[in-house]
Amino acid sequence: MTSHAEVSADAAALLQHVRSALPTVNLGLRTESAADLDFSASLYALTRAEELRQVSDWTAEQKAAFCRWQFDSQHAHYRQHYPAANLLILLLDVAPIGRLYFTRTAAELRLMEITLLDGFRNRGIGGAINGALIHIAGTDRLPVALHVEPFNPARRLYERQGFREVETRGIYLFMRREPAGRNGCGGDV
Repeated sequence: MTSHAEVSADAAALLQHVRSALPTVNLGLRTESAADLDFSASLYALTRAEELRQVSDWTAEQKAAFCRWQFDSQHAHYRQHYPAANLLILLLDVAPIGRLYFTRTAAELRLMEITLLDGFRNRGIGGAINGALIHIAGTDRLPVALHVEPFNPARRLYERQGFREVETRGIYLFMRREPAGRNGCGGDV
C-alpha cells in the first residue's frame, strides 16, 4: 500500500506508470525510514556478493561488516549530496522487495540505485521502473542518467532502453538517455 502523501509527485507518477505497465503486479512504494536501513543494507550486500565470494581470507562476519560499512558510507553520501532524493522501498503487496533511489535536478533525472531481491529480478519490474523514470523525465524534456558497473547485467537493460555510455568514472560507466527528439536520441521505451 502506498500513501501518496508520503512520497514526492515524481514517485507517485512513477508508481502510477509502473502499475499501468504491470497491471497484475501489486507494486507499491514508501519512503525509506530508519526502520528500513537493515533491509536496505541487506540489499546492498546482495550487490557485492559475487565479488566477495572471491575473497577467501575473510570470514562471513567480516564480509557482512564490510558490506554494512560500505552501505552506511553510501547512504550518508546520498543523504549529504542528494538531500531532495527519493529514497524509496519497493513493495509487492505489503512485503519489501527492493529499494529505489532517484533524484531530479534542473538538468536531469538521476537513477541513483535500484536493487531487487533475487526472486523479483527478471520479472519486468526493473524495466518497468526504468521506463517510468524515462517517461517522467521525458515529460519535462530531461535526460535520465545513471552509473553502472561494466559487468552488471542491468547494463544490457539500460542499453536496450536507449541509454548510451558517456564516460567512465572510476569503476563505473556513466550512462545517459536523452529525451525523445533531443539530439536525435531517445524515443519510446
